[in-house]
Amino acid sequence: MVPGGGGDHSTAALRLLSVPRGSSVSVSVFVSRIRAYGLVCGILACTVLLASCTGPSEQKPPAPVDTSVAAEPTASPEPSAAPTLDPDGTAADNLPLFTAVTRRVHASDDRGHGRAYIDALVDAGFVKERMQVTSDLTTVGRAAESIQFSVAWGDEECLIGQVGPSTGDPVTEVMPQLAEGRCLVGETRAIDW
Repeated sequence: MVPGGGGDHSTAALRLLSVPRGSSVSVSVFVSRIRAYGLVCGILACTVLLASCTGPSEQKPPAPVDTSVAAEPTASPEPSAAPTLDPDGTAADNLPLFTAVTRRVHASDDRGHGRAYIDALVDAGFVKERMQVTSDLTTVGRAAESIQFSVAWGDEECLIGQVGPSTGDPVTEVMPQLAEGRCLVGETRAIDW
């Protein structure tokens, strides 16, 4: 409030803007007063807007009421069959089974053991002699950040899986084979069990 004002804020604002006749107040002072008043109004408006943005209300909207007439029950769709091995199919045809096996092992306590993926793939019908797997451990004996495993499919493709802390969710892909029918780059461990 302006000293000597009449009591309410609007009167104070008018006194701030008013210039008595015959006074020696220059136009620049008057303009400065208008700018100050605009700045005060802007700050107040921002404060009000920010105060209204305090987050969601604690009251929840009422749940929608279903007013439709009950329809006759329909048969629920049958769950899709679990993927199976198709020895005559392509790598892409067998990717759903490869992925399902990978996810099942990843969800178990054996998620950090390459052998568990190989054994589960063999149990699903994949040929062990066509598989590769990287080591579970680093050269200093710590758990590997990533384990890769693969199944060579035909003469040109590979089913490849990757799991581990650096991977996040399991990744499975169909990729072209490398030289000599290999699927994985780098050192792999012997599958001799």
